[in-house]
Amino acid sequence: MPADDDDGRVHCRLDELLAERGMTLARLAELVGVTVVNLSVLKNDRARAIRFSTLTAICDVLDCTPGDLLVVTPRSDPS
Repeated sequence: MPADDDDGRVHCRLDELLAERGMTLARLAELVGVTVVNLSVLKNDRARAIRFSTLTAICDVLDCTPGDLLVVTPRSDPS
C-alpha cells in the first residue's frame, strides 16, 4: 500500500482532550502559537499533515502524548 494512501483512518481526539481539560480551541491556539483555523482543521479530521513542532506543542499544552491525540481506526474488511 502506498504511503500516501489516505483512507481517513486517523482520527484526532482534540475535542475530547479539550473538554477533559476545560479548555477552548481559541485558548489552545494562543498557547500553541497556531491559528484557530489550523487547529479546527486538525480537530475536524480534515488535516493532511501536522508538523512535529505543532504536535509537540499541542501535547505539551494538553499534557498528553501523540497517541492520546491521534488514533488510527481499524481497516474495514473489504469482504
